[in-house]
Amino acid sequence: MRVSKSIITGGAGFIGSNLADHLVRIGHKVVVLDNFVSGKKSNISHHNKKKVKLFKIDISKSKKLEKYFRGADYVFHLAALAQIIPSIKNPKKYFMNNVKGTLNVLEAAKKEKIKKFIYAASSSCYGNPKKFPTSEKDKIDLKHPYAVTKFMGEELVMKYATVYKMPNISFRFFNVYGPRLSTSGQYSAVIGKFLSQTKSKKALTIVGDGKQTRDFIHVDDLANAFIKVIKSKLVNKIYNLGSGKSTSINTIAKIFKGKRRHIAIRPGEPRTSLANITKLKKDINWKPKISIQSGIKNLLDC
Repeated sequence: MRVSKSIITGGAGFIGSNLADHLVRIGHKVVVLDNFVSGKKSNISHHNKKKVKLFKIDISKSKKLEKYFRGADYVFHLAALAQIIPSIKNPKKYFMNNVKGTLNVLEAAKKEKIKKFIYAASSSCYGNPKKFPTSEKDKIDLKHPYAVTKFMGEELVMKYATVYKMPNISFRFFNVYGPRLSTSGQYSAVIGKFLSQTKSKKALTIVGDGKQTRDFIHVDDLANAFIKVIKSKLVNKIYNLGSGKSTSINTIAKIFKGKRRHIAIRPGEPRTSLANITKLKKDINWKPKISIQSGIKNLLDC
């Protein structure tokens, strides 16, 4: 029986490396493409080189991507620059990585008869939503270059699905956390920050009153949704990917049990984020299983 081949762009990063673990577990051969801006070789060095092949490559610059995609069954496009403030300081860099990079990956994948192309979009496309839980049909409100570039990437992915009949799916990530989370705050800033502050025995910095809430999803629940969707017949769909539960920053701080220090509110940050995940739960018979309490306790035990 032929072994499935999966490409993960950004596969040495926090989410990509966890996804690689899950794919290897179900018998896939994995090709990781990463430029190591935020990814680390150590995130995937535990894998046998026959099962996971790693290539240092910048998807925004490369003209020779096609060779890595030959014979691919699945493409998981996770490579992106992901912070808000740097995107405001350097929008061109974000455009090159997140938009041109996505275009290059789509072009390389289009030439192969892939079974599924998965794009990592962002819930930042909703800006400061008015409706909770926020569904895929709610208003798009792009507040900063990061949100703009991730949404433009999604638009490209969806247009390639209709124009070129590609089997594409876009997942709008909410706050992802779990093992190998960047403590410099790339995805789930607050949990990453609290982790590093706990390890260095510093007070937990809480923005504002700490009553603001976020939708946190464990990376294992996210990877399980990916695997269910590639086994499905679904194509040309956009899904929210969160836990469907909101947790306050004060609650997170309680789980960490550290001293606290309140700092000034940052402009433009939403007070609440909460994903409506009804569509995904129904379409692939999936639901998140890891509670925020057990997810953080596991991180603290690492």
